[in-house]
Amino acid sequence: MKWTLGQLQKYRSKDFPIDEMVNVEEIKKVDPSIRDVSPMHVTGWADIDSTKVTFHLKINGQLVLPCSRTLVDVGFPINVETTETFLLKDFSNEIEEDIHQVKGDVIDIMPIIEEIILLEVPIQVFCEDSSEEGAPQSGKDWEVIREKTVEDKVDPRLAGLAKFFETDHHSSE
Repeated sequence: MKWTLGQLQKYRSKDFPIDEMVNVEEIKKVDPSIRDVSPMHVTGWADIDSTKVTFHLKINGQLVLPCSRTLVDVGFPINVETTETFLLKDFSNEIEEDIHQVKGDVIDIMPIIEEIILLEVPIQVFCEDSSEEGAPQSGKDWEVIREKTVEDKVDPRLAGLAKFFETDHHSSE
């Protein structure tokens, strides 16, 4: 998604609609936990004037990430809205978060779209369907313990205490 300044200036004070499907497969190289990326649907518009170009974008798509518990593939939807401004002239006194300086005669918003998608990747994602087991559940000297199993076992140090309440309960009747 690149435009020259000449192409954009034709739309000064007019609507410049954006509706494109973009391929962002490159983000898998940056974040190896991303297993797959669908094409992202980028929609929105641009406001163009003599000093700046402001893009109002909505990015929709899906990532495939590993489940933090079982390592199976989990679809994670991306639905982000952002506003990015490109200054056409050097205004170093204006400092805002979403302001970018145009280098040369071309505005390329693909690196920004990729960065926004990478920022949306969660630290942990869990699959809803727990019937599929992807990670090993046991190994040498270890196994995954379910909560029910832990609740059923009585700590051997407290076994005598459990007997105490049984005998105390029967003697009071």
